[in-house]
Amino acid sequence: MIYWLTEWLRQFHSAFGAFQFISMRAIMAALTALVLSMWLGAPFIRWLKTYQIGQSVRDDGPKSHLSKAGTPTMGGALILVCILLASLMWGDLTNVYLWVTLLVTLGFGLVGWVDDYRKVIEKNSKGLPARWKYFWQTVVGLAAAIILYFYASVPEATGLIVPFFKDVLIPLGPAFILLAYFVIVGSSNAVNLTDGLDGLAILPSVLVGGALGILAYISGHVNFANYLFVPHIAGSGELVIFCAALVGAGLGFLWFNTYPAQVFMGDVGALALGGALGVVAVIIRQEIVFFIMAGIFVVETLSVMIQVASFKLRGKRVFRMAPLHHHYELKGWAEPKVIVRFWIITVILVLIGLATLKLR
Repeated sequence: MIYWLTEWLRQFHSAFGAFQFISMRAIMAALTALVLSMWLGAPFIRWLKTYQIGQSVRDDGPKSHLSKAGTPTMGGALILVCILLASLMWGDLTNVYLWVTLLVTLGFGLVGWVDDYRKVIEKNSKGLPARWKYFWQTVVGLAAAIILYFYASVPEATGLIVPFFKDVLIPLGPAFILLAYFVIVGSSNAVNLTDGLDGLAILPSVLVGGALGILAYISGHVNFANYLFVPHIAGSGELVIFCAALVGAGLGFLWFNTYPAQVFMGDVGALALGGALGVVAVIIRQEIVFFIMAGIFVVETLSVMIQVASFKLRGKRVFRMAPLHHHYELKGWAEPKVIVRFWIITVILVLIGLATLKLR
């Protein structure tokens, strides 16, 4: 909205033209989301406490978590509101990619909200049944994949880009829809599985989201894209605004979510952020680089799959507890140590992912 306003105002003063640049609008989106998140955070937490919207804790997990029972949850709704408002304020609302990303984020957020509501408000420990959760995730993920497939105007928009090889483009055709679906839905569930410790999921989401924003800027700029041998997807640069809003909202939420957490984001936040990261990676055709940068989410997911498969096939567990962060807690690592070390690993993986831009 402000993008259109400043476009009109620059006829009266050239200074308003600065707000037409993606870089300026990205900075403003990040600051807007950050300020909103920190400003609304405390009263939102008080509201959650008033209505006793508190976290339930598994009694078979680390004993240190028992003290977290009753901590306000569903705080991810605050993240989504801040992302939405900042994106609508500073984004170009004629951009299809921006709308697809926002709708995927809100769609997965709604699925998570229903799951949280049933667990916290209705006291149904199972929440939204798994089959219905995956059904609605599939609806949102497939809808986004189909829209992106038919909106694509160049082969690069639906081909698989392989890092380290500047001339490799694997045409996917309709298989693009399947790949996009798995990336979006898989990313959503991976972030949700990682969201088990104070601040563990939100900062990696911010770091990966910021890196995807850099890649989106390059992808949307024809000269930078050609120079760095990445696919030029016209219009994808507008996703920088969304990624910046995600970074701002995430950092603001981390102020309250850092150890010891005053609020948890719940499924409403984790499912939405994961879906958002996945759809951005799909649009800018960087699924493999995203797989590298989001390595913590990937490993956490694999630990659950390995644990379940091992127990069913051999009757034995590989880890003391899955996801992986609980394994290290039960080995005696203090919660802050697990969190910070996972953050450090994410920083390293994000830098490796960005380094692939020059290793081609």
